[in-house]
Amino acid sequence: MSDSKDLRCINTIRTLAADVVFKANSGHPGAPMGCAPMAHVLFTKHMKFNPENSAWPNRDRFILSNGHSCALQYILLHLLGYKITMDDLKTFRQLDSICPGHPENYMTDGVEVTTGPLGQGISNAVGLAIAEAHMEATFNKDSFKIIDNYTYAILGDGCLQEGVASETASLAGHLKLGKLIALYDDNSIQIDGSTDLSFTEDVLKRYEAYGWHTLSVGDGDDDIEGITNAIAEAKKVTDKPSIIKIHTTIGYGSSLQGTEKVHGSSLKDDDIVNVKTKFGFDGNKKFYVPDDVYDFYAEVKKQGAKHEAEWNESFNKYSEKYPDLAKEFKRRFAGELPSGLEEAFPRYKPSDPATATRKLSETLLNAIADKLPELIGGSADLTSSNLTRWKGAVDFQPESTGLGNYSGRYIRYGVREHGMAAISNGIGAYGALIPFASTFLNFISYAVGASRLSALSHLRIIYIMTHDSIGLGEDGPTHQPIETLATLRATPNTLVLRPADGNEVSGAYLVALKNSTRPSVIALTRQNLPQLEGSSIENVFKGGYVLQGSNKPQIILVATGSEVSIIVDAAKELEKKGISARIVSMPSMELFEEQEQSYKESVFPEGIPVLSVEAMSTFGWSRYAHASIGMKGFGSSAPYEKLYERFGFTPSNISEKAQKTLEFYKNRAVPHLIAQPF
Repeated sequence: MSDSKDLRCINTIRTLAADVVFKANSGHPGAPMGCAPMAHVLFTKHMKFNPENSAWPNRDRFILSNGHSCALQYILLHLLGYKITMDDLKTFRQLDSICPGHPENYMTDGVEVTTGPLGQGISNAVGLAIAEAHMEATFNKDSFKIIDNYTYAILGDGCLQEGVASETASLAGHLKLGKLIALYDDNSIQIDGSTDLSFTEDVLKRYEAYGWHTLSVGDGDDDIEGITNAIAEAKKVTDKPSIIKIHTTIGYGSSLQGTEKVHGSSLKDDDIVNVKTKFGFDGNKKFYVPDDVYDFYAEVKKQGAKHEAEWNESFNKYSEKYPDLAKEFKRRFAGELPSGLEEAFPRYKPSDPATATRKLSETLLNAIADKLPELIGGSADLTSSNLTRWKGAVDFQPESTGLGNYSGRYIRYGVREHGMAAISNGIGAYGALIPFASTFLNFISYAVGASRLSALSHLRIIYIMTHDSIGLGEDGPTHQPIETLATLRATPNTLVLRPADGNEVSGAYLVALKNSTRPSVIALTRQNLPQLEGSSIENVFKGGYVLQGSNKPQIILVATGSEVSIIVDAAKELEKKGISARIVSMPSMELFEEQEQSYKESVFPEGIPVLSVEAMSTFGWSRYAHASIGMKGFGSSAPYEKLYERFGFTPSNISEKAQKTLEFYKNRAVPHLIAQPF
């Protein structure tokens, strides 16, 4: 195929991008028009994929990190024969369209990850590259390259300015991820105008310092051969990730090309006509694709089918020689948990010693790590505090460092909380792996930009968050989470689990593993907690349940995590005063909300006052409680026992508040809070 035909395809992408954005009267035409050459070259001359099977395990992964330019990706996916029609392109950014305003992995065939917030996509790409390297080291044998894919990303100046991209680029360089290749759209424009206003660093020198291989292409508008050769050269460098700086003209072909005016607004109708005429098309034809362009991409599609067919043939031979590995490979990509896994989960009796739930988490990880080989993850430089590294774990490291190898499953993230979460999303999106990420609960606030995308992307990411309340003690208010759980609970499609003892820790992990389309945050204590009468793994799946107490209570005490054992003692004090109490443990509000109405009303019967107790913000408890004991400030620095006494998390104070709550409702109707939802 000659360069002239390549240019015809590229110019078709450019004109389609103008039409797509113009019809929507919303979007970003400039970057798609400028990035069309690099994207066309990448998809047609370098990538392996099969539009007939977008889930083929060994496909090359493509990430559009500057997700606002998604018209480019949708157009390419349409031309290549993915499940995107021309009518779909015409509904760009409209209600229920599969071509939304930014790429969504669960909506659009061929989209690997959800991008939009800048810096996230390239960070996801680092995770995808980690997953590839690990899967390659785990499953490839002899001459069988069952996993042998590249991860490609297009990113812009905005992505490079976001801190999360710096975090993940630094780690990618350390890890020597040679199959990660980033194409940097260097168009010198962002929303405010020229990048000269705020971004004048030498990007390639920075990335060279990170340990990346760097290249540049001076003419990204027309130099197809230069782009092709640069990508080919990057693929030859196997011990470093590569970034290729490609100078482009934003909105290439438009009368506004090279300016911020073509960044986030559609071109005018007459300008679109001029663009089409300039590129040799009929200026009055809209959404036009020449037959020879469709034919060209159809040949690329055929090559993709051939790539997968060859892989299938190789995998069949692999299956004959390594049947157990092949079976394991299929199980993992099918998202099935290993049989018999639940039997490994520890169970506890009330006579077992009081133990911090972070320590119980460590015990559980040691019990299941070998039985769940797809579990991979690590801590943001807090391994000895989070207790997330199991005995016998091997670090995921380049073998040349002498610190581990790519078959290792423990990732040393360093102090990079946001990057850790974004990388975890990439690992989860790869398939066949279950990533976990760990730090202090308070510092998930650093990572919430990415953990929110875990939820939006329907990814099973397990966030293991220790030091979960003022109970962490002496580190003080900067480390004590107060509003954190409220933030996480307010995030759709996120499970927040705060276990009260060993059985609930096991239950929390089992819930997290069985929920394959949403992330889970498991909040764990630093301080020791007793094993409770009435707790069980199974009860965690209900979200909230009656732990102990009267079938005909005068008041209900409800708590989570470390406060559950305290309300148990408070109920004993109330009993001495002739007041019968019910004790409810609420490890997960989200799971409780998903129960049948009759069950919820059996836990919180109508007419009985409810007092909630949680050592953080009371925000959100009004759904279940008529009164709440919680934090109104940021905590303080002191041993946790002193803090619990200062802020009222003691059996005596809870007992007193319970009596006041009963007194308040003595001559008043008790509101029915567990109302039937609409």
